[in-house]
Amino acid sequence: MPEMRDGAWYIISIAAQKAEVHEQTLRHYERLGLIAPARKGESPHSPRLYSDKDIERVLHIRRLMRDLGVNLAGVEAILRMKDHMEQMQEEMKHQLEEMRIQHTNETRRLKEIIERLQGAPDVFSPEEDK
Repeated sequence: MPEMRDGAWYIISIAAQKAEVHEQTLRHYERLGLIAPARKGESPHSPRLYSDKDIERVLHIRRLMRDLGVNLAGVEAILRMKDHMEQMQEEMKHQLEEMRIQHTNETRRLKEIIERLQGAPDVFSPEEDK
């Protein structure tokens, strides 16, 4: 079953209405790998379920074709690059968060060292002559 974090899920007839395309268009885009609807069950014959994200992707495909005159092969290349860029952005966000955590930990460690050194007797200052 699809994950609920992707919002609402629609059967093909409703998804086609929302995307303003024919059901066969959705099936064709799926065959081309442009969209990947979820399935309600394990069987390839189980009903397709489309998320709001899937519908937005179909609308994006239609805009590329209608407004920019891009053919389906071009759409495929554009979407592949877009998906790759989004994946890279997610990886960069993850790496940046890891670096932030490392920086915080290292800053804390160095502050603890400074506090210990400030509290320790000054072993490097010369003792006064008696």
